[in-house]
Amino acid sequence: MLCALALAAVSAAALLPTQAMAQVGVNIIIGTPPPPPRYERMPPPRVGYLWAPGYWNWDGRRHVWAGGHWERARNGYRYDRPQWQHGRNGWELHRGGWQHGGGHGGRHDQRRDHHRGNDHRYR
Repeated sequence: MLCALALAAVSAAALLPTQAMAQVGVNIIIGTPPPPPRYERMPPPRVGYLWAPGYWNWDGRRHVWAGGHWERARNGYRYDRPQWQHGRNGWELHRGGWQHGGGHGGRHDQRRDHHRGNDHRYR
């Protein structure tokens, strides 16, 4: 059922204009909480890019670690990191991504991440 929902969302996204695709996402809801976050050291800053920290993804059967990576900054957009939230239906993965209206070149507050030891705990 989960695969069918994901396939339907991806198929619908293929019909949307490119600008709208930056705002389309598929959320996953499961009964199993993610493992504790892994420590990732944020690499030194890179001009024109922001660091997207790693997170626990769901592969349909289990949690798998998706390591952090660089994202090219996008003017007028903000980057929301993927995060798990516990709700009344179980654990939900909000995939994050680029959202229009960020205004500062796609930056989330990496200083806050750095001061928290880069542990990137789920909020």
